[in-house]
Amino acid sequence: MVNQFTINLGFYMLMPYLAAHLSGTLGLAGWLVGLILGVRNFSQQGMFLVGGTLADRFGYKPLIIAGCVLRTAGFTALGLVDSLPALLAASAATGLAGALFNPAVRAYLAADAGERRVEAFALFNVFYQAGILLGPLVGMVLTGIDFRVTCLTAAAVFAVLSVVQIRALPPRRADDARDAARESVLSQWRDVVANRPFLLFSAAMIGSYVLSFQVYLALPLEVRRLGGQGEAGAAAVALLFAVSGLSTILGQTKVTAWCKARMAPGQALAWGLFAMGVAFLPLLLVTAVPEPEGGVGRWLLAAVPPALSALLLALGTMIAYPFEMDTIVRLSGERLVATHYGLYNTICGVGITLGNLLTGAALDAARAAGMSALPWCALLTLGLACAAALYGLHRTGRLAAVPAPRARTAAA
Repeated sequence: MVNQFTINLGFYMLMPYLAAHLSGTLGLAGWLVGLILGVRNFSQQGMFLVGGTLADRFGYKPLIIAGCVLRTAGFTALGLVDSLPALLAASAATGLAGALFNPAVRAYLAADAGERRVEAFALFNVFYQAGILLGPLVGMVLTGIDFRVTCLTAAAVFAVLSVVQIRALPPRRADDARDAARESVLSQWRDVVANRPFLLFSAAMIGSYVLSFQVYLALPLEVRRLGGQGEAGAAAVALLFAVSGLSTILGQTKVTAWCKARMAPGQALAWGLFAMGVAFLPLLLVTAVPEPEGGVGRWLLAAVPPALSALLLALGTMIAYPFEMDTIVRLSGERLVATHYGLYNTICGVGITLGNLLTGAALDAARAAGMSALPWCALLTLGLACAAALYGLHRTGRLAAVPAPRARTAAA
């Protein structure tokens, strides 16, 4: 829990301000800034499967530590270098670091929690969101001094975390680690890719990540469109993030306990996606209201409906996330868990990229055609479709635990 809080604290302390540093302080062209940031995302999403496979083979602790050490080096370099090749290498290192420790952290937690995985992942999300909420605030103060101070502080956070993990984190390996070590990597990947219920579940859950990411894309853009680029708009955006983070920190464990007592995991997942789809209904309804020219009325229109949408998105995530993480373990048959997490992250990461491209295109098309309801209709439909898909998987028994396949021998 502390590991993930600190990872998010260090990451979000730096990353929201990196683009401004690259374009402003270093004076790089926009396409170069996009390239550097894209390399980080590509190296993380593309290597999740490798990171998960390594964690299943060599244990979770070494991969967690390796990721923290690599991110220490990457963040240090981002603060000290200014040449394009060095910036690309540093950005790739920070992405690879995430690919190494993310599947390992989740597999470690799943193994350590045993039958209490749902409750453990609910608490995990509280620490996760606390890091996201606090990181940008610390980064804003440090960046006000100098961005290099932010980079070196974030690197120091990961360096301290690395030492703490080396000294205090108990070793943990998958129960099937020895069997996994005797198999070839390709045969393991074939087993994971052949897990049809897992792949169907992964595809159905892509929508949850596309929808939840709109807290960082569509909602702030809508707030800025109505509230402007000044202090009033900034306050409305801050309200958006505060509602999203604080509601999760205060409500996650209570929501999970309520859902677990009343719903099967598949039902909770479907209801979570339903809530995430309905989250865009306030924005859709507002499109039928005339926009005030200015004053308090316009600010309220810019702040309240997006904040309500952020709250409903957070509620949907609170409902679904613990059951989502538990379902991955069950569908893996509790075998090659980190590898399943790695592939799952890659699938959802690709989905987020495509979803954001389509959302951005829908926002542009809506403004050009004067059809402001278009993006909100599309996001609402996506949420309802994914909820229906998850409910269908639940009703047909595809979200039930699957028997673990027998490990192949080295000779085979």
